[in-house]
Amino acid sequence: MHQSSEPPGAHGGLAAVSADGPRVGAQRAPAVRPASAAAHEQDPGVDRGADNSAVGRLATTVERLRQELQRAHADAAGRALVEMAMGMLIERLGCSPAEAAVQLSDLATQADVSVLELAADLVNQAAEDRISAIARDFVRSSAEPAADSAALRLRCAEAHALAGGDTGAAARSMLDQALRPLGAVAVAIWAAHPDQSLSLAGSAGFSPQEATRWRHVPPGVPTPARRALDERAAVGYATLADAALPSIGQHDVGGGRLAVPAGIGGRLTGVLEICWPDRLPALSQSLERQFEALAELAAATLETWSDLGGTEQDAPDAHLEDLRRLVDGLSDPCLILQMAPDSAEMPLEFTIRYVNPAFVDFAGRPAGAIVGAGLLEAYPLAAEAGGLMEKVEHVFVTGEPFRATNMKLTAMVEGVPLSARARVSISRHGDSVAVVWRLDDGTPRVARLLQHAQRLGRIGGFEENLQTGQIAWNETVYELHGLSPTAQPIPLDQLAEHVHPDDQHNIGRFLRTLLHHERPASTAFRLQRPDGVARHIRIVAEPVRDPDAGLRVVRGAYQDISAQHWTEVALAATRDQLIQTELQAAEGNRLVLQLQHAIMPPARGTFSLHDLQVAVRYRPAEKEHLVGGDWYDTLTLPSGEVLLCVGDVAGHGIDAATGMVALRNALRGLAATGAGPAQLLTWLNSITHQLTENLTATAACGLYDPATRRLRWARAGHLPPVLLREGRATTLPQLGGILLGVLEQAEYDEDEVHLQPGDVLVMYTDGLIERRDQGLQTSLANLVALTEKADSESGERPNSLEARLDHLLRYSGSDTDDDTCLVGVSVQGPERG
Repeated sequence: MHQSSEPPGAHGGLAAVSADGPRVGAQRAPAVRPASAAAHEQDPGVDRGADNSAVGRLATTVERLRQELQRAHADAAGRALVEMAMGMLIERLGCSPAEAAVQLSDLATQADVSVLELAADLVNQAAEDRISAIARDFVRSSAEPAADSAALRLRCAEAHALAGGDTGAAARSMLDQALRPLGAVAVAIWAAHPDQSLSLAGSAGFSPQEATRWRHVPPGVPTPARRALDERAAVGYATLADAALPSIGQHDVGGGRLAVPAGIGGRLTGVLEICWPDRLPALSQSLERQFEALAELAAATLETWSDLGGTEQDAPDAHLEDLRRLVDGLSDPCLILQMAPDSAEMPLEFTIRYVNPAFVDFAGRPAGAIVGAGLLEAYPLAAEAGGLMEKVEHVFVTGEPFRATNMKLTAMVEGVPLSARARVSISRHGDSVAVVWRLDDGTPRVARLLQHAQRLGRIGGFEENLQTGQIAWNETVYELHGLSPTAQPIPLDQLAEHVHPDDQHNIGRFLRTLLHHERPASTAFRLQRPDGVARHIRIVAEPVRDPDAGLRVVRGAYQDISAQHWTEVALAATRDQLIQTELQAAEGNRLVLQLQHAIMPPARGTFSLHDLQVAVRYRPAEKEHLVGGDWYDTLTLPSGEVLLCVGDVAGHGIDAATGMVALRNALRGLAATGAGPAQLLTWLNSITHQLTENLTATAACGLYDPATRRLRWARAGHLPPVLLREGRATTLPQLGGILLGVLEQAEYDEDEVHLQPGDVLVMYTDGLIERRDQGLQTSLANLVALTEKADSESGERPNSLEARLDHLLRYSGSDTDDDTCLVGVSVQGPERG
C-alpha cells in the first residue's frame, strides 16, 4: 500500500483545476417528490390521501414502485447466493433441491447463523477467488474479529453488484454492503481510457450535481485515481486536503481517500476510490485485501457494463429539466447544447449538456463519453464551412429554427472520418439549443459494430504512406505497442528493431513479400514493448499501388494473439500431461488387479469350515478403471467360532483396493479378541475414521458357533444376508448401523439366528443387485425370488452350492458395472435336539 504525504501546493498550477473541477458535464435536478409525500414522512399522522391530484397519485405510485424494485434487487441477490449454496449441496450430497433447502436450513440452525451467512460461507469454501482467500486469512488470524461478517459483506456486495445491472448499482452495493461498516461514506468507480483521461462510471454517496461535474477528467489532471493508475498500486491519503489533489466530493467529503487500481488479467481498466468523512483509518493487511477484492469487482463491472447511459445525466436548472422531459419523448436522437461559460464572442463555443434516450453517436461511443464535452471536442468536423457548428451559431444568435432534409454530418471513427446523411432540425429554447437528426443509413450502427469488433478481437488498423512517410495508427495499435497516443508511430522498416531477436527473420520475409514483391503478407512475432511487457502479435498488410507512381501506400492491421498463443501452449502441455496420466492410470489399474487377485482369487472351489460348506464368487468390474474395494473373509478363529464377513469400500482404484486390504486385515486381528460382531464393527469404524483419510465402507460381519449352530451378526450400512430354508428365501432383519468411517464414534445393533442343516446363507455386495431403473427394496425382493428359483432349478446337482452362486451371478440383472462379491454358506450335518 503506497501512502502519499505530499505537502499542499506541490502541484503548483492545480489550484485553478481544483476550484473549477474538470469539464462540467450535464447535470440533473434531484428527483422530484411531491410535497405531500415529504410531509407524510415528517408527520405520520397526516392523512396520506390528502393529495388526490393525478400528479400526486402518479408520483406516489412511482416512488412506491421504485422502493419495491430496490427491495427486489436485494432479494434477488440474496436468493442468488442461497441458490449457489444449494447447488453445491445438491452436487456433493446427490440430493434433490427440496432436500438441499432443508439441509441448508438445518445446518444454519445448528451453526446458529442465518441461512444467508451459511450460504456465503459455503460459497467461500468452494470458490478459489480473492474473497474466499480473504475469508480463509480472517479465520487463521485471531487478531481480526468478525471474520464471518467480513466474508459475508464481501460476498453479498458481489451478489448485489452482479444483480444490479450497471456500474452505478455496483458502486451503491459496495458502499452499502461492504464499505459503510468500515466507516466509508462514498465510493467512485473510474473508467480509464487510452488517452489518459478518466470517466466516472459509477458512484454512491455523492450528490447528483457533483457526480455530473466529475463525469469526465481530462488527461493531465493529477487526481488520486490518476496517481493509482500511474503507480499501479493503491494510494492512500490521510485527508484529501493534505494531498492537495482535486477529486470528486472534495468540498463535501474531504476526509481520508484511498484509490485502488482495478483490473483483470494484469490489464488495468479503472480505479476504485473510497472516501471517509474523517482521516484515513489504519490499513491492516486484511483491510487491504478487502479493498483489492472490491477493486476486482469494480473491474468486472467495468468489463460488463462499459457504456454509460444517457438517462443518468443531471440538470441543475428547471428550464433545462423541462427541455429534457420534452426531448425524452422524441424517437429521434437529440442533443441539448448550451453556450460554454467562457464563450462571449464569436465564434461561440457550445457544451453538450444532455442527450435523450434515443441518442446514437456516429462513432459508436457511449452517451457518457459525449455529455459534458464541447460540441467541437466531440465532433471536430462540425466546424467545416456550412457544417453543423455554423448552423447552431446562427440559430442561437437569431432564434430562427433551421431544418435540412439532406445534411452531411461527419464523425471520426478511430481517426478515420465517417460521413452520413441525415434530416436535421435545430431550434433554440431559452439559453439552450436542441439538435435533432434522423439518419438515412446505418452509419452509427456500423461504426459501433466496427469499434466493438476491433475491441473484442484486439485488432488495430494502420496506414503508411511510403512516399511522404506519414503513418496513421488508431488507438488500439498504440495500446498494443504500449505507447502513448501522442508518441511517434513505428515505421514498417523499423519494426524489426522492436521484436524478439529470434523473430527478426520473420519480419524480414514479411517486408520482402510486401514491399519488394508487392503482394499481401502476414506473419506472427513477439513484440518487445517499452514497458517490458512481451506480446504475441500478428500483422497483416496489403500494398496499394498507384498506376503512375507505383507502390504508394501500405494498409494493414495488428492483432494481439497472446491469449491464443498461451492457449496453444497450455493445450500442448495438457496433451502431454494427459498421455502421462493415462499411462499412470493403466499401471495403477494393473497393480490394483494384482492386489485383488493376491488377496481374493476370482475363482475358488468349495471348502469346509467345521460343519459349513463355503463357496465364493468374485466378479471384477467390467472396466479396469472401475476396479473397486469389494472384499470377503471366512476363517476359523482361536475360539472355535467361524468368522463370515463381506464388505465394500467406497470408490474405485488403488485407494479403494488398499483400503479394502487394511479393513480386511484389521477385522481379522480384532476378531481374535473374542468380541461379538457389533463390538468388532464399532472398533473397525474407529479405525476407518482415524487411521485412513476420506475412506468410508460398508460391511456385514457374522460369528458362527459350530457347537450350537448359532449365528450372531451385525451390519454397518451393508445389505442384509439372504437365508434359504426349505425352499423359502428371506432377508435377515435390517439392523441399525451407520456405514464405517462417517462418525468417529458409532454403535451397531446385533442379532442372532439359529441355523439348521440344509440352510444356505448368502452374503453379497451391492454390485450383485443394484440397478439404475429401480429402488433398493425392489432389488432385494428380486434377489429373494431369484434365490428361491435357483434352488428349484439347480438341475442334476440340487445341493450344489456353487451352482446356486453361478445362477445368482448369471441372472441377477445388475447394470452398474460395479465389482461383485458373493459368499455362499451351506450348513451340513444331522439335526440336533
